[in-house]
Amino acid sequence: MVDPLPRFPDGFLFGCSTASYQIEGAVHADGRGPSIWDTFSHTDGRTRDGDTGDVACDHYHRYPEDVALLADLGVGAYRFSIAWPRVQPTGSGGPNRAGLDFYDRLVDALLERGITPVPTLFHWDLPQTLEDKGGWLNRDTASYFADYTSHVVTRLGDRVRRWITLNEPIVHMAQGYAYGTHAPGRTLMLDALPVAHHQLLGHGLAARALRAAGAAEVMITNNCTPVRPDGDDPTPAAIYDAFHNRLFNDPVLLGTYPSFLGDALGDLVRDGDLDIIRTPLDALGINYYNPTKVGAPADEGPLPFETRPIEGYPTTAFGWPVVPAGLTELLTGLKETYGSALPPIYITENGCSTEPGVDDQFRVDYLDAHLRAVHDAITAGVDVRGYFVWSLLDNFEWAEGFSQRFGLVHVDFKTLARTPRDSYRWLQSALRPR
Repeated sequence: MVDPLPRFPDGFLFGCSTASYQIEGAVHADGRGPSIWDTFSHTDGRTRDGDTGDVACDHYHRYPEDVALLADLGVGAYRFSIAWPRVQPTGSGGPNRAGLDFYDRLVDALLERGITPVPTLFHWDLPQTLEDKGGWLNRDTASYFADYTSHVVTRLGDRVRRWITLNEPIVHMAQGYAYGTHAPGRTLMLDALPVAHHQLLGHGLAARALRAAGAAEVMITNNCTPVRPDGDDPTPAAIYDAFHNRLFNDPVLLGTYPSFLGDALGDLVRDGDLDIIRTPLDALGINYYNPTKVGAPADEGPLPFETRPIEGYPTTAFGWPVVPAGLTELLTGLKETYGSALPPIYITENGCSTEPGVDDQFRVDYLDAHLRAVHDAITAGVDVRGYFVWSLLDNFEWAEGFSQRFGLVHVDFKTLARTPRDSYRWLQSALRPR
């Protein structure tokens, strides 16, 4: 039996998060163009068991059932992402009306059930045509992203007031362009740094487009991790912190890059770029999963740091350590680092993978502990406004295919039947007014 959660401030927003390629399926429906994840997942050896998002959860056709699950759960918001290749099949030009129609229907269905829609404009499914032109290595992609944003906000902005530009630009840069474990599968290591600047420039241009259309709340979602030094030399940990955290927080909050990274970006940063990137935010989205231990590399290689296992904690089915106190540490550290420059925070992703069954007490304990960690941060003076569970549904977990189960709701990927897990029932009970 889990004790009742502490009381959160009035207006605190509870929600669930998903992403387009991970749940929508229907990759050829209604004029959608191919994304880099379509290409990547259909390339031999790129995903576990050759899994693809061709069908995934078929949310594109089953969204009314999923909205009903959200309403029954009792959350106040749903964070989903919009598939750029549904809106612009080639990444540029006029909008695909049929693609926008889907998100129009989804937004209306959410609002009819009293659920606030929170769209993310880019969650890694770049149109393949743009990747063929260089992807985020190409500065022009930032302008294409702003144009796409304008099409979306023109259609949905009369009902959607809260927007997220990018999801986890560090992960997209690192996994997609540096290490090659995610789409588009490039292995550029430190030469992937232009992807950071161009994503941030795209964020700033998109934020201005949203502002021009009257958006009430604009944010970016960054994946952040408390960095713990391993060894006598703190330098590798400081470098990792600069790459993973400060590279994407400093420019949007302070208008600067960490000094040595700014030097590495060199001529990429043009006059006026940082002013665009620092377009004021109404909130900062934070995704948290675990701290990271970092030491000096054992062998000479392309990176000046090495991540190491954190021992002494339970682990998720993914092998990630479960450290709820790390979330409190992260949030209070952000407040200490950025002070008055830090806007209100939403935890836009937090969750864990478990075994496939419906009995998931591990996830119940995980969510309970992390929500208490958020409450501890609020008590310590951090302005946290909401918490979104990752994820509503079991989904296509990128390169891991369907092997990792993050859902409050179990999905049978053969029949696509949805079955709420015990964690769903626990959260449902926890969210009831008392």
